[in-house]
Amino acid sequence: MTNAILTVTDLRKAYDDQVAVDGISFSVKKGEIFGILGPNGAGKTTTLEMIETLRSIDGGTIILDGLNVARQPAAVKRIIGVQPQTPAFQDKQKLSEIIEMFAAAYGEKVNTQEFLDDVDLGAKANSFAEQLSGGQRQRLSIAAALVHSPKVFFLDEPTTGLDPQARRNLWDLIRQVRDRGVTVIMTTHYLDEAELLCDRVAIMDRGRIIALDTPRNLIRQLLKRGFTKQQRVEQASLDDVFIDLTGKALRD
Repeated sequence: MTNAILTVTDLRKAYDDQVAVDGISFSVKKGEIFGILGPNGAGKTTTLEMIETLRSIDGGTIILDGLNVARQPAAVKRIIGVQPQTPAFQDKQKLSEIIEMFAAAYGEKVNTQEFLDDVDLGAKANSFAEQLSGGQRQRLSIAAALVHSPKVFFLDEPTTGLDPQARRNLWDLIRQVRDRGVTVIMTTHYLDEAELLCDRVAIMDRGRIIALDTPRNLIRQLLKRGFTKQQRVEQASLDDVFIDLTGKALRD
């Protein structure tokens, strides 16, 4: 693929006799939002962790922005940002101090207020991490992961457990990260989320990629195979009702 920032070839990972990732290959274009979908145990998180240098590679190659992940892990870490499923921070540390600490780890000096403003946490700059809601912790995690201006940003199920306002706000934030020129690679169990956000998705099952295309093309292919279901067109959903009644603004 031309303009690819990530190329994965025949990637493999096993734990004793259990195969977690079974020879998958795919590429990700610069500047796209790429989703990896699949049921629990499909190999999604293991795949991300190998790309992020957090887990050893049993077989195959990963090339990220021209770097061999297995051979150049230190260089890879400098160009990626990672937002984990459950971000953890020191409870008694102020948000401004957390941003400064992450920046210092990369040898960067940043305007902490600007970073917090970008994720709607500017008013919480002097608050402690223990005072944050789940959505606020996710947004802080994103800000912390971007202090060194990474080229690729990884999110592992970023909206799990969030209320509708926080979830939609995080969608907007992910799009903003992409609009800055950062390539976004994410996993999610919410298929509506993947359909709305992702330019392309890979569907994994039992360690293998069983489909890879744009969400719209995957839906078209399903329909061409003869899939039908009862048609019911609604002008709004219960999610829309909830947002309309309670407001889209975040509850901090």
